[in-house]
Amino acid sequence: MIKEKYDFYSPFNFKLYNLDPKIKYQLNVLESYDPITRKHSENVANLVYRLCEYLHCNSQYTLYCTSCAFLHDIGKIFIPHSILCKPSALTDEEYEIMKKHTTYGYNLCYKDLQLRPYADGALYHHEALNGTGYPNGLTKKEIPYVAQIIRVADEYDAIVTKRQYKTHINISETLKLLIKDAKPEEYIKTIALDQLSENSKVGKINPKILRKLFKVVIDDTMYEIECIKEYVSHLIEQANRLKMVEKYNQKMDLAKTDKKRQYYLNGMKILLEKGETVENYKEILQEYNTAIDNKKYMISKLYDEIKIIKKLEV
Repeated sequence: MIKEKYDFYSPFNFKLYNLDPKIKYQLNVLESYDPITRKHSENVANLVYRLCEYLHCNSQYTLYCTSCAFLHDIGKIFIPHSILCKPSALTDEEYEIMKKHTTYGYNLCYKDLQLRPYADGALYHHEALNGTGYPNGLTKKEIPYVAQIIRVADEYDAIVTKRQYKTHINISETLKLLIKDAKPEEYIKTIALDQLSENSKVGKINPKILRKLFKVVIDDTMYEIECIKEYVSHLIEQANRLKMVEKYNQKMDLAKTDKKRQYYLNGMKILLEKGETVENYKEILQEYNTAIDNKKYMISKLYDEIKIIKKLEV
């Protein structure tokens, strides 16, 4: 049975070949040092590009933000591999070393005139609107808008990767985690009493950008649905072919002459594909039917997920 092909993020229009050669070179360096971080950088760039579209940024600023996103983690090439790729939780000391990737990335970009315009993304993407971020503990408007966009995309992809999502089913749970980051502790503690302070609209991440992320996630979920529907069409096609084999088999059983039986047997063999035989086609047909039911159930769950996302408030 052919497996379905599906990428977690729907394709976006900005292609790698549009990047500055210096950016591509640095991405290749990152690839050789840690392919996972390189893939993460591409995912974040994908999200940032699409967030910029929903934020109605002009094409020049969108290109700028996307380029910054590609380089946002470039400083990690200076982090010891034992820390960067450690499977267990980092110690406090290791975490302090990891946090330095922001300044390392900034310094790398700033020293190169062609990369200098993108240094802000590397330096500020872990800053938080409420001042709890790093490396400088900036707040609100002190944080460049590009870094605010990257932070939302960065956190989302980090959670998706950590939870090893292969489908958008239950993805709303990840968005709910981000909603908490868009609200300060004071808001979370008092929301049940509806006692909101003046600063209740300022958390770690920009709520406006987060709302646009919801739209991007819905797009990705719809993309997954369309991929599954296309795959289901293929499965139904294959199942119908084997149902025709089944009809030929029934006619062969009822045939009164060897010539007729051979005729239907030949018809069955013509319809069978590689790995399928007269003896096992029924088992394979059952596998197709089970897969069709499972995929249709997934589609219904994904539509439910979209309904949940549309009701999320931040």
